[in-house]
Amino acid sequence: MDATAPRPIVVAATTNEGKLRELRRLLADTGVEVRSLADVPDAPAVVEDGATFAANARKKALACARHCGLPALADDSGLEVDALGGAPGVRSARYAGEDADDAANVAKLLAAMRDVAAPDRRARFRCAIVLALPTGATVLGSCEGRITCEPRGEGGFGYDPVFLYEPEGKTFAELAPDTKNRVSHRARALAALQPEVRALLAAHVTR
Repeated sequence: MDATAPRPIVVAATTNEGKLRELRRLLADTGVEVRSLADVPDAPAVVEDGATFAANARKKALACARHCGLPALADDSGLEVDALGGAPGVRSARYAGEDADDAANVAKLLAAMRDVAAPDRRARFRCAIVLALPTGATVLGSCEGRITCEPRGEGGFGYDPVFLYEPEGKTFAELAPDTKNRVSHRARALAALQPEVRALLAAHVTR
């Protein structure tokens, strides 16, 4: 691909800055330009009322693509904790309430897990990603771990400070970004999406 030619554009259907940074890092080698909803005038608000991560991701990607006339990438991801019957699940971002921030969600999770013994603190991050194209696809990724008893680390976002990735012995918030971007649920889902991203490059949709 000519380095001077305009890059194909994908709009990431998110306003989450942490998620956007990860998506841009993970797609940095593909040659696409990742824009955000901040670059889309009058972007539609999408109610995430799907029963699954995949349903929410598809709804967001399609709404964004139809609005802006460009390929759109959307993910819906969250934390599933075995001891809580899979909660917070699709309500991960709203676990402590509709306007809850990361700190409130983490605090509620740790309170719910206060009396849960270490062997029973199994959890996983799950991610569904949809690229809204004529040949679009839904891909899934997951990463197993364990919930810590208190937050650790300054990096990442969301539940990263309390999600222990056991092969490294660190929470996602303690991992270097490059390490997290090799092993995370979002990284695994995007890896599975690579054929679709390559198809976008081949079609070279720039506007």
